[in-house]
Amino acid sequence: MSEEQSMTKMRAALVEQERPPCPNGIATSLAFAWRALLKIKYIPEQLLDVTFFPVMFTLMFTYLFGGALAGSTSQYLQFLIPGILVQTVVFTTVYTGVSLNDDISKGTFDRFRSLPIWSPSPLVGALIADTVRYMIASIIVIILGLILGFRPTGSILGIIAGIVLVLIFAFSLSWIFTVIGLILQTSKAVMGISMTLLFPVTFASNIFVDPATMPGWLRTAVNINPVSLLTTAVRALMGGHTAFTEIVWVLIASAVLMLIFSPITMYLYRNKH
Repeated sequence: MSEEQSMTKMRAALVEQERPPCPNGIATSLAFAWRALLKIKYIPEQLLDVTFFPVMFTLMFTYLFGGALAGSTSQYLQFLIPGILVQTVVFTTVYTGVSLNDDISKGTFDRFRSLPIWSPSPLVGALIADTVRYMIASIIVIILGLILGFRPTGSILGIIAGIVLVLIFAFSLSWIFTVIGLILQTSKAVMGISMTLLFPVTFASNIFVDPATMPGWLRTAVNINPVSLLTTAVRALMGGHTAFTEIVWVLIASAVLMLIFSPITMYLYRNKH
């Protein structure tokens, strides 16, 4: 067979071969989510923040401060567990920015941007994978609480609704840390800045203590803190009540965070050099 005939057959094969359809945004986002989850298989230390830290905080605050704050550890557990659930998941959102910054520093970020896919897919996929991490953290906190003596008086639907509300807020909060991850140069800087922002927001809330014991000016700030509103809503749902006002405000705060920070994230993502 001559070289010309070979080239003719090759061209015919290439022309006649149907190109596979381009994947849509949902498919590519799920692919990147699966990629992020596979990283946990090979680096299980990534689950340290959703396994060790909630256990440590729960045991420490229950047995070191429970008696002083509520009179007994069993009584304090009923107040603490919904708050620990909120704190654990909120702290876990930092990982979104840290992981994104790692991809940037390793050059993976640039390879993703060169692919013929929906451009936000790597970010959305990472956020979906992080939502799975939030669910793992939530389940660990609830199981640990039940073992220690936490007894929610609400139905299982109330507990699930509380966890779902926490996941919605955490998903929206993650967009802040994607912005930080795109701006800062190192993952250590992302972690440091993120924790500096989160500590006052979480500790100046009603997670650990009743705001009624605080000075008036601080109580006002704590009561309007979105983390406090989220904690109050979760406590109510797990207690068999519906804190309608707090739930609405949490959903509004979540929507505002996404409306502000998701466009900023996409702008930085497209223009990152």
